[in-house]
Amino acid sequence: MPGPETIRTTNVVAAIANGPKDPFEIATCTLRAPQAGEVRVRVHACGICHTDLAVKIQHIPIPMPKVLGHEGAGVVEEIGPGVTHIRPGDHVLMSFGSCGECGNCRDGALGYCDHFRAINLFGDRAGGSALARDGKELGGHFFAQSAFATHAVATARNIVKVDHGLPLELLAPLGCGIQTGMGSVMNVLRPQAGTSIAVFGVGAVGLSAIIAAKIVGCSTIIAVDVVPERLRVAQELGATHVVSGRAENPVVEIVDLTRGGAHFSLDTTGSPAAVANSINCLRARGVSAQVAAPPRGTLYSAEASVVVGRGITIRGIVEGDANPQLFIPRMVEFFRQGRLPLDKFVKTYPLEKINEAVDDLEHGRVVKPVLTMREIGSVA
Repeated sequence: MPGPETIRTTNVVAAIANGPKDPFEIATCTLRAPQAGEVRVRVHACGICHTDLAVKIQHIPIPMPKVLGHEGAGVVEEIGPGVTHIRPGDHVLMSFGSCGECGNCRDGALGYCDHFRAINLFGDRAGGSALARDGKELGGHFFAQSAFATHAVATARNIVKVDHGLPLELLAPLGCGIQTGMGSVMNVLRPQAGTSIAVFGVGAVGLSAIIAAKIVGCSTIIAVDVVPERLRVAQELGATHVVSGRAENPVVEIVDLTRGGAHFSLDTTGSPAAVANSINCLRARGVSAQVAAPPRGTLYSAEASVVVGRGITIRGIVEGDANPQLFIPRMVEFFRQGRLPLDKFVKTYPLEKINEAVDDLEHGRVVKPVLTMREIGSVA
């Protein structure tokens, strides 16, 4: 067998998370060649998701240093053995990874893969991390990609080919955040035309849910948030009403607007108070979807007389219950039709300004920051 000195590598520029309070560090690393079933992607863009930040600040305790980023988009440069449906030169979006062999994967429920945490959060990969710095292995393969870098190694399972000419910097967030919001509405809640929905937290996930609700024909779409600018954008994208999350009693407002309670609700915040409101605002037989990933140990409270007495359904959702190979092309078509106006809430930053982008996201100055790598150029 070849020794480590014979393994082919590519130099990459990456944003490294060293610790919870440290800013991302831009540094040169090495990336191993793809193994069987893998591809190397020249990353053009990658969205920043709250899950990236939750890992960095250790709400989700993952060993560091690590290269994060899981909404990557780019061009395939090399394929490993056994990859047949992807070729060098293909434009691709990267999504979450899955094993393809467990019962949930065989059922098509990829977001509930038995090995989801190991593959996506901990970056388990045969042969160890593909990334190294100064000769030492560096945590990578986050969501089977680690796309806060100029290049990434992904698996053939978690990349989706898209047509040349489409703006990768706009489509990159489809791999997670947009997929979660739209998929939760279209794949899980499945509201009928004329029904009502309340969306709590209208960042990228919540806005995507509002767009999906508009597409499927919900007649009353209520956006709830504490940031006035986000509520303005929500109205522009399809919300029929807005409610301030700082209101004295948002539930009463929603019940009044929907004449008895919403048919559906979606919480993207993970705030126990907001989750309680998302349940209490429902009418009888209403359905509440929960998609946030708050710190481990977070508990939600729901009054039994509400849940039982009204026949409420509470549903946790991972990645919009989506199969990326099927749902991402559907979202791309909505974008082509002008019904998914990503340009309304995506703002791009060069990779070296990742800390500025994170600060803008955390302070509500931007809805969806997307890092672009083209300004750096290839260092291979």
